[in-house]
Amino acid sequence: MIILVINTGSSSIKYRLYRMPESVILATGIVERIAENRSRLTCTCGVASHEQDVQAANHDEAMDLILQTLMQADGAIIGGIGEIGAVGHRVVHGAEEFTGSVVVDEKVTASLERYADLAPLHNPPNLTGIRAAQRSLPAAVQVACFDTAFHTTIPEPACIYSLPYEIYEKYRVRRYGFHGTSHRHVARRAAELMGRDRYGVNVITCHLGNGCSITAVKAGRSIDTSMGFTPLEGLVMGTRSGDFDPAILFFLAEKGYDMASLNAMCNKESGLLGISGVSNDMRNLTELAAGGHARAKLAVDIFSYRVRKYIGAYTAVLDTVDALVFTGGIGENAADVRARICRGLTQIGIEIDHEKNIAVVGTEGGISTDASRIKVFVIPTDEEGVIARDTFELAAKR
Repeated sequence: MIILVINTGSSSIKYRLYRMPESVILATGIVERIAENRSRLTCTCGVASHEQDVQAANHDEAMDLILQTLMQADGAIIGGIGEIGAVGHRVVHGAEEFTGSVVVDEKVTASLERYADLAPLHNPPNLTGIRAAQRSLPAAVQVACFDTAFHTTIPEPACIYSLPYEIYEKYRVRRYGFHGTSHRHVARRAAELMGRDRYGVNVITCHLGNGCSITAVKAGRSIDTSMGFTPLEGLVMGTRSGDFDPAILFFLAEKGYDMASLNAMCNKESGLLGISGVSNDMRNLTELAAGGHARAKLAVDIFSYRVRKYIGAYTAVLDTVDALVFTGGIGENAADVRARICRGLTQIGIEIDHEKNIAVVGTEGGISTDASRIKVFVIPTDEEGVIARDTFELAAKR
């Protein structure tokens, strides 16, 4: 079966085409700047890559362009749209209703509309992508895969905030967590690497990129995670603040900051960028820090400290930890940052091998010493692959 996986943003559609169940990637690409004067389409198949300026006034036109490109590319990746058996959609927020991936029907789309205010920047575009795919591929099974689904197993003591309980009852304000597809994939892959059942291990998974989150996985299920009601809570990120005293916002409001400026500050002007004043890219910051840039070094130190602090907390939550996993752009590639994070964790059973750590960059591998009680792995994330597998399993049942 041919599976199309798409991730729809407000002005873009990222896509990846798979042949399943072999999980062979046939093509990848993106349509960017949708609804602007000039859009851009990219398609990569094997070593061949094609880019061109296009006109995509809306997501329907962008979807049609993607399909035309797949049919007209060198070697014709697909002979016709009828070859695509299913479409897997990344959907950010499934609230408390969706505990796993589901086939999209009218009830599902109605629920996604209802949850739009929980993820206003993501769910409406995700739903737009679903509708565009339904119109362009009416015979294909549409499957929604939720970032929040893996975290629906978090127990109440970890997900209910200490606000008046009626806030939860009225508005469903609670910890939802995100990056769930990534955390699920790397936790299960770690179990495989250790020769264990996926439900027989306790793992701390660190998804570190421009967005960052860390999850405590007990017996294969998420029981706590650092992101909360929104992706703003938790670790220091590229431009997001992570944890801080909320009274700071009240203080700044009294100084004249309005809601829009406070929102922008917390989500787009803080984190690594806000601390360093120069960049949200960890590669730039580690290079600058090595050259003596004080605030770049401070940003890296704060980032590493916050991850280490959460690892310690989740070690207490899990009681017994079998493995620590690094994934995401920083987690997979920044060996120096991994070393900073793990420094001082020998007392809880984490000890990394310096040479292994340096050698494992952008690939899968173990980086702990033989004596380390807790195994430490670098595992590249594969969110699209997880969506493709979920989509295939659900579509095959049809």
